[in-house]
Amino acid sequence: MNSFFIEFRDPLFGVIVFFVLVFIIAFFSYWWARFRTKEDHRHLDKFLRGFRTLPSKGELKVLISKGELSEKSWLLLAHSYFKNGDYEKCIEIYSELLSVGNKSNYRETLFLLGRTYFRAGFLERAKEIFLKILEKNPRTPQALAYLLLVYEYMREYSLALEVLEPLDELQKDIKKDSVYLKILALINNAKTTTEDKLKDLVEIYKEERMLTHMVFEYMFSKDAKLAWENLDVSKCEMLSDVLWRLDKKDLNLDIITQNGYLRELFTARGDVDLAKNSSVFEFDVLINLNKNANATLSFEYVCDNCKIVVPFAFNRCSSCHAIDTSRIEINLTKDYHRNFSEENNSFQ
Repeated sequence: MNSFFIEFRDPLFGVIVFFVLVFIIAFFSYWWARFRTKEDHRHLDKFLRGFRTLPSKGELKVLISKGELSEKSWLLLAHSYFKNGDYEKCIEIYSELLSVGNKSNYRETLFLLGRTYFRAGFLERAKEIFLKILEKNPRTPQALAYLLLVYEYMREYSLALEVLEPLDELQKDIKKDSVYLKILALINNAKTTTEDKLKDLVEIYKEERMLTHMVFEYMFSKDAKLAWENLDVSKCEMLSDVLWRLDKKDLNLDIITQNGYLRELFTARGDVDLAKNSSVFEFDVLINLNKNANATLSFEYVCDNCKIVVPFAFNRCSSCHAIDTSRIEINLTKDYHRNFSEENNSFQ
């Protein structure tokens, strides 16, 4: 009978006991880890549920002052609200952090609050905050850059130009900002006549050779003849949308005839017959259709700096705030205007 049992002095008995202990420890460790993971998820879900609807201002103040979450955690939470466009919650968190938080990060939190006000469209409040930062820390380039944007959006161009001086002292590249703000100030100056605006605009463009789309979009809308006279035909591709939308009476056939890109563009539009094909696919399709299909061109605008795509022209990117980084993308689309015209004519 005893032959069926392993004596405790047998080495094999020790090995079996060892593996049994390892199995028991592994078994309990596995289930304990699963239990802890489940508990962590439960606590996390509970925490997130609490912030699906932000606590009231009083409750938020209590939560922040109790210190159950670190200031870094609150900043991360506010940043997630900012990225999702929930600026109201973001503003409340930054405001409470400033009133009860750690003063060592006061300037950084104040800047984040100002940036959120700017993004939310509260320009006056954003201006007050950036001025408050610069009052004690005048050499803060981020605050200066946003203050410049605030003044620009508020159309206070003279103040925006003043902000460029300290940025220049901080060795920031302000060339494009300077030209851009000067052109904006000129175009929006109600006291200057259109003739004087066009004259000054031509002088600025000849000197700086930048912001081509901004300059000629305005010039073609006010004096197409002057625009053609000063147009650098090597930059026609940058003005495809402006040229495509020109009235037929404003075309300069002498200049169009001498430039390959213009010949193709206006042949595709149907104003002239100077090209049989085009290296631009969209032009080539329209040239070969020869008005037999109800098609036209639409335009999208890509920022070469941040790659954002928008359906409208811009001179300063609304996302990264870079200047003169717009690139035109041409697309074929249905000509709804032609449909509308045909429907109107059918009732006559």
